[in-house]
Amino acid sequence: MAICAYVTFEDPEGGDDERDLALSAWREAGIDGRVERWDDPAVDWSSYDAVVVRSVWDYILRREEFLAWARGVESVTRLLNPSPVLETNTDKTYLRDLGVPIVPTHWSSQGLPDWPEYVVKPAISAGARDTTRTTGRDQAQALAAALEADGRTPMVQPYLDMVESEGETSLLYFNGRFSHAVRRVPMLAPGMTDGDNARAKVRTPAPDQVDLAEKVLTAVPQPLLYARIDLVRLPGGEPAVIEVELTEPYLYLRYEPRAAANLATALRELL
Repeated sequence: MAICAYVTFEDPEGGDDERDLALSAWREAGIDGRVERWDDPAVDWSSYDAVVVRSVWDYILRREEFLAWARGVESVTRLLNPSPVLETNTDKTYLRDLGVPIVPTHWSSQGLPDWPEYVVKPAISAGARDTTRTTGRDQAQALAAALEADGRTPMVQPYLDMVESEGETSLLYFNGRFSHAVRRVPMLAPGMTDGDNARAKVRTPAPDQVDLAEKVLTAVPQPLLYARIDLVRLPGGEPAVIEVELTEPYLYLRYEPRAAANLATALRELL
């Protein structure tokens, strides 16, 4: 039986509600999954056939330490997803180089476009941390300037009303194969709380959304155990990438009956 690490972080509240479902599916696929903290110095990573990065949700506070850990693990065993992917994906400036339509993004506090509403966030962030929605151009500029003063790259985007009607569409792929898609609850809509972030409904993606997601995936040279491509529609109706989640995405395993098994099958194939 293969032995794989399911990598998380120290979370006294036990916030990873996908862990047990994933580990159960791994066992059925002949994989012994063991939970490890990424920053636990006592772990012998070389004892694992593969190390799977999952709920490492504190990496944004220690990104360089996390990336050094990833490179170290990859020097002794298989890391999924690979460390070059993690290094690129943990800084959202990767969006500038995707070569596909993305949500319009201004990367500076200067010369902000004239939009009805703004979303301001740092390029290194997760789960809407340090993200603000505002109608004020001056406030958006001040927020972006504060990020720059702190040595962080700002992202200023227009708030798209469609996320409250159509919602964001997240397409999930395991080892390059489509598994399922969901309509996500808009994180910045009025009344949203942290506990709503994992709420979703299964959705059949439109052909143009699938085409865009797979164009993004084919541009990644490394093998990916998991990938979540988050899409929205621009005012003209065309799909655009809002984020490519290749580090620690929530996978919405509870929403599709075969999702956890699809993940386990993909892991088995990559061992």
